[in-house]
Amino acid sequence: MSILRVLFNILWFVLGGFIMGLLWWLAGLLCFISIIGIPFGRSCFVIGEMAFWPFGQDAVNRRHINRYDDIGTGTLGTLGNIVWFVLFGIWLALGHLAHALLCFVSIIGIPFGIAHLKLALLSIAPIGKTVVARHAS
Repeated sequence: MSILRVLFNILWFVLGGFIMGLLWWLAGLLCFISIIGIPFGRSCFVIGEMAFWPFGQDAVNRRHINRYDDIGTGTLGTLGNIVWFVLFGIWLALGHLAHALLCFVSIIGIPFGIAHLKLALLSIAPIGKTVVARHAS
């Protein structure tokens, strides 16, 4: 892991990543209230970890990794994403957008704003996605 990636992750954590990661985990806890929500909750904890330390990680469609459709990448995944968006996605996306706007105020905050925008897009439709480590090239 590069020193720059570690530095960015530490700055990110202090400048908004901690708050948004906790919000992802709160959404996960709320999902665990019902049995149907358990897969949503598990995903919230995985993406919440990414929200704590986003640099060096990417969210990709599972279809590209597995080379086949599964329950989350098909029609049921689309329906799940609609339910997710209405219950939690819109609020998490607005939180990431607000943090992105605050980060874009300064030149130093631009990479953090971009990371918040990526997480805002992920919060709109996370079902069918998985978090993978990005390797430096």
